[in-house]
Amino acid sequence: MKNDSTTVFLNFVLAALVILGVLFALMNIWRTHTLRQLQPRVQAELQQVQLVSMKAQALLQDTIAFNATARNPELAQIIQSVQTPQPAAK
Repeated sequence: MKNDSTTVFLNFVLAALVILGVLFALMNIWRTHTLRQLQPRVQAELQQVQLVSMKAQALLQDTIAFNATARNPELAQIIQSVQTPQPAAK
């Protein structure tokens, strides 16, 4: 095989692609490992958020029931503002 400039160039391109493939594979392995370590913590925090959300909804229902018996216009206004969906912040 001749050792001309085209062959040298193509060998360098091939070597660069092989090195990049190995680097991307290592990055993928490292990120997958990191995600697997974080997953249990994220699930625990999600369960905690769901529990707090359920408690807040129960408190809101109790407050609505209380306001039905003891009418308070200020409390009614607060309940209405909580029940109205707020636009998402961008």
